[in-house]
Amino acid sequence: MKLEIIGFNLASCLAAQQAGADRIELCDNYHEGGTTPCYGAIRAAREKLSIELYVMIRPRGGEFLYSAEEYAMMKDDIRLCRQLNCDGVVLGMLQADGTVDQDRCARLVEMAYPMGVTFHRAFDGTCDPFRSLEDIIGSGCERILTSGLQPTAVEGAGLISQLVERAGDRISIMPGSGVHAGNILDLAGKTGAVEFHSSARQFVAGNMVYRNPALATEKSILVDEAEVRAMRAALDSCSGIAK
Repeated sequence: MKLEIIGFNLASCLAAQQAGADRIELCDNYHEGGTTPCYGAIRAAREKLSIELYVMIRPRGGEFLYSAEEYAMMKDDIRLCRQLNCDGVVLGMLQADGTVDQDRCARLVEMAYPMGVTFHRAFDGTCDPFRSLEDIIGSGCERILTSGLQPTAVEGAGLISQLVERAGDRISIMPGSGVHAGNILDLAGKTGAVEFHSSARQFVAGNMVYRNPALATEKSILVDEAEVRAMRAALDSCSGIAK
């Protein structure tokens, strides 16, 4: 049983590693659903982490239909991740009709090698999940992150179970969205998945003493280390593997 945690900053990456995560998905821009982090963040995470590091390759928020210029940016970011010895990248591209952009995804997978590639929740915007499953397998991705085309993985558990069965040992299906210690074992039982994705996030006040009362100040996003430990313990009790 593998546990992947989203890291929106270095502190969260380190907390997740300390708490027993197997893999970090490094992103920027939480409020846009995750975009490609900057060079400095990728480099620092790679230097500090001993667990797997997968980097989000997404040039902007919004839909997953990309222009030629945005596609070129994605290729540049993949080259950078390969140079920095990341373990993998996370990406997804769709056609306007809701099908997977298999050709361009396949070219990105080839460019990423020997890094691994996860197809992210762009999958949940596809018009036919079973056709998309086959297209993503054909592109060479090793994993699909999905909430089963629903807002959360719990709501989409039925479809996720079908995808796990259809996929067999050809590709890993990883439930994500709304996954936490209170439902992860139930998800494992209902879906048959062996990898799980969670932000385990909490919002905390920063360390500033002075704050301008005329401006709204957002709290920082950090990984809740206790939540990650609880998910780790739950998965280990299910698999019988001591961490």
